[in-house]
Amino acid sequence: MTPEELSSAVKTVLHQAVEAGELNLTVPDEIRVERPKSREHGDWATNIALQVAKQAGMPPRQLAETLAARLREHEGISAVEIAGPGFINITVDAAAAGQLARTIVESGATFGHNEVLSGHTVNLEFVSANPTGPLHIGHTRWAALGDAVGRLLRASGANVTTEYYINDAGNQMNVFAASVLARLRGESVPEGGYPGEYVVELADSAAAKRPELRDMPDAEALPLVRELAYQEQLSLIRSTLNAFGVHFDEWFSESTLHSGGHISDAIATLREQGHVEDRDGAIWLRTTDFGDDKDRVLIKADGEPTYFAADAAYYLSKRSRGFEEKIYLLGADHHGYVGRLKAIAACAGDDPKKNIEILIGQLMSVKGAKLSKRAGNIIALDDLIQWLGTDALRYTLARYPADSPIDVDPDLLQSRTNDNPVFYVQYAHARACNAARNAEAHGVDRQTFDAALLTHQTEEELLAHLGQFPSVVASAAELREPHRVARYLEGLAAAYHGWYAACRMAPSTHQDGTTDPVSDLNRSRLWLNDAAVQVLHNGLSLLGVSAPEKM
Repeated sequence: MTPEELSSAVKTVLHQAVEAGELNLTVPDEIRVERPKSREHGDWATNIALQVAKQAGMPPRQLAETLAARLREHEGISAVEIAGPGFINITVDAAAAGQLARTIVESGATFGHNEVLSGHTVNLEFVSANPTGPLHIGHTRWAALGDAVGRLLRASGANVTTEYYINDAGNQMNVFAASVLARLRGESVPEGGYPGEYVVELADSAAAKRPELRDMPDAEALPLVRELAYQEQLSLIRSTLNAFGVHFDEWFSESTLHSGGHISDAIATLREQGHVEDRDGAIWLRTTDFGDDKDRVLIKADGEPTYFAADAAYYLSKRSRGFEEKIYLLGADHHGYVGRLKAIAACAGDDPKKNIEILIGQLMSVKGAKLSKRAGNIIALDDLIQWLGTDALRYTLARYPADSPIDVDPDLLQSRTNDNPVFYVQYAHARACNAARNAEAHGVDRQTFDAALLTHQTEEELLAHLGQFPSVVASAAELREPHRVARYLEGLAAAYHGWYAACRMAPSTHQDGTTDPVSDLNRSRLWLNDAAVQVLHNGLSLLGVSAPEKM
């Protein structure tokens, strides 16, 4: 019996009590059941009686007794007790609890998926680094978290499009082109230009494709170099992200906003909403109408659009493409963007509380990380992947709330000990896979499954952890907090290791060389082991981390 099934049972008896005239209330759409802090209080607990008692006009404990009487008659529930002011503690029988193992195995990769975000259409934008250099440590955290958030949203029923906003407009692209052209001609980069050996590599690549660039006038050479270097650097960014296990559904070019008339269209839309005004020769958006600290210029007096104009056009582009909800994942230096982006949504006639969400992440650091000679004065993501590995980085970055700074310990991440969280969880998966192979080698098959046999305390504990997975995924998706999955997996790994130490899947071999016959308990435990393998695999997959079968 899963927590969802138990929640449904509580909801059913509430409806029954209302229909029988025992209660007068509106049954809530969602009823939560949770693991009590102490197993002495049963397998699961709900505070529904406390939630609806005022509406029902009766003491919570009396209402709880009404529900408990009906719950005790429900198949699969062995005991119901009332605690404190009206908490309902529920114990399920072994057969009902153990049946969860079959449910998990039969569900496979979809176990944990839920529908709490069904009907939501989301544009999730993250990373969005300038295409003027390699991805670096500052982009690493959002690459890991953004991808994990996208996976969680999809697993919870949302229709998600992940998007990379390519900042390929503005003066930085001109400086980038000038830096590459200077290196192509064997010159130093101009003041304020881009350093690093990667600029030389881009220059060599451009020269190989267009040798005549060396002798062209700057006015002709710079646009060609800009496009060649831009495309090459963007390809390298894609390659780095692929190595990190991050794949985007859309790559949106900022330059298309300028060339396609989107900025003028956006201004027209905002003007229709009544929040645009012409002042001092410029065009302004009155974002102070919606809490911004100052109004923002869209078009300067010289007729040039501002970065803010592109931000507004980009937001409206997302809306025009059918994305009701827009999630931005921004770095720690973007706190100032929160108010202005929400103001854009409000000025466009949207609900800033519903249609736009902005997550701000704190910085990460890695002890002993060295600046990249190739990339210049940055710590390149490619170097971090080669040094620490994708799995270790992604798990560690997903393990902490986005708003907490992280100082990564490379020695810990490279250790093969239980102190290393990613090793601890991956080892549990590998150990479970090996245990299954060992049991099969001893003749244990899956022909029989008797859930009622799974009565050992560690089996009850393991099953309880397994049953929590769908609700953990749902809450992690709703709150945009992948760390909830990582911490859950560590608890599940601990429960598995405890069960592995206490319960044998393979039949016992005695000193005289004889081996016990394979029993239904052996077979049922193999099913439970398979269930643990599946949930560990599913959880790691949601974080973009591999689940090795051998370590």
